Amino acid sequence: MRHFLEVDDLTPAELERVLELSGSEAPPQVLAGQGAALVFEKPSARTRNSMELATVQLGGHPVYIRPEEVGIDTRESAEDVIRTLACYHSIVAARVFEHGKLERMAACDAAPVINLLSDSAHPMQALADLLTIRQIFGPDVGRVAYVGDANNVWRSLAIACAMAGIETAVAAPPGYAPSDVDLDRVRAAGGDPLVTSRPAEAVEGADVVYTDVWTSMGQEAESAQRLKDFEGFGVDDRLVAGLSGRGVFLHCLPAHRGEEVTDEVMEGDRSRVWQQAENRMHAARGLMAFLLGEAR
Repeated sequence: MRHFLEVDDLTPAELERVLELSGSEAPPQVLAGQGAALVFEKPSARTRNSMELATVQLGGHPVYIRPEEVGIDTRESAEDVIRTLACYHSIVAARVFEHGKLERMAACDAAPVINLLSDSAHPMQALADLLTIRQIFGPDVGRVAYVGDANNVWRSLAIACAMAGIETAVAAPPGYAPSDVDLDRVRAAGGDPLVTSRPAEAVEGADVVYTDVWTSMGQEAESAQRLKDFEGFGVDDRLVAGLSGRGVFLHCLPAHRGEEVTDEVMEGDRSRVWQQAENRMHAARGLMAFLLGEAR
């Protein structure tokens, strides 16, 4: 049984196949007459809508499950939750606070488990990001520069780019740079990221500049301090001007306009954020088609 908790749970060849399946005009009906359990400890507009529609496009029936309905490790253990849901569903996808819950669910091998987001990784976003980059540039893409907090979004993006042979850079203020553990994971996937505290250095000549919110869900108490720490790390027209002539702006959304990105960049000619958002659905469809079809 195959699970998808981080991008490198796939091989590079499998990653390419998932991207190929994401663009299929006739998706295989691998979920025909079956259910997909979508467990959300944290709400999300893009993740819920993309997963529900991807499930339908594969012939299945999505069931959205609120946190109080299962209460992972409060009402029931993670192990009991996955075993129960596997009685009704062919696949279980969960958006959780703690990555360890997903690891314990996957260890039961009751049903394929997909990580919709955890504190360690956001691999579904990375699939959509890589799909978007391929649509724009094809196989000939230069550096992907990430500016901001080297968080779960950065980690999965960097791993995906490494597996695809794409150079990356990350610019983060002191205290928010990648951990040694995450850098080792990216290097094991074949990457060698440039790590800097200067956004202009990371972005200079790059084909993509990417950012995320400075304060993620669950970090609201840190917001004031983070606004101070990230001063000078916003993506504005001046920073975007350092991109290559064909360079684009990406953001996983939601965006805090006026903080990590300006309105001018979000709405500008280089922004591809809505194409990127749409690709969440296509990438989800491709991954589930792979896990429930060819990977079985």
